[in-house]
Amino acid sequence: MFRFKGLSAAPFQPYHAMTDAELLARGARRMVADAKPGFPCRVSLEDAEPGERLVLLNFEHQPAHTPYRATGPIFVRETAGAAYDAVGEVPSSLRTRLLSLRAYDAEGVIVEAGVAPGAGIETLLQRLFARADTDVVHVHYASRGCYACKVERA
Repeated sequence: MFRFKGLSAAPFQPYHAMTDAELLARGARRMVADAKPGFPCRVSLEDAEPGERLVLLNFEHQPAHTPYRATGPIFVRETAGAAYDAVGEVPSSLRTRLLSLRAYDAEGVIVEAGVAPGAGIETLLQRLFARADTDVVHVHYASRGCYACKVERA
């Protein structure tokens, strides 16, 4: 079994109160979803509804002091509440997309990676977690390479 985890909304709350100019000064922007799917929130791990406001910002999802340290763009819905945290339930925003999965060891070094359709993510997760040195798996949306969520052993 696998545990899917979204990001906590708390660090992103100040962004929603900023003006557009303040956001731009921080390299972020306010967006309004104009299609579904298309704007996957990294807190709820759901696609925003058309008309919903989000912030698009850069986020350090892999802070390890290794060559694999990484940041990337994420969407956070203005109405995001509790972070997605579920065992054995693949988030809806992952099921409909092509995904890139990266398995990291405890030091933050990639030990294996692969690509799978969201409908088949469990098979790839089983392979990655079959390795004794896999500590965590990061899921990315393959088409744009954006960080989606973290997966842990349940």
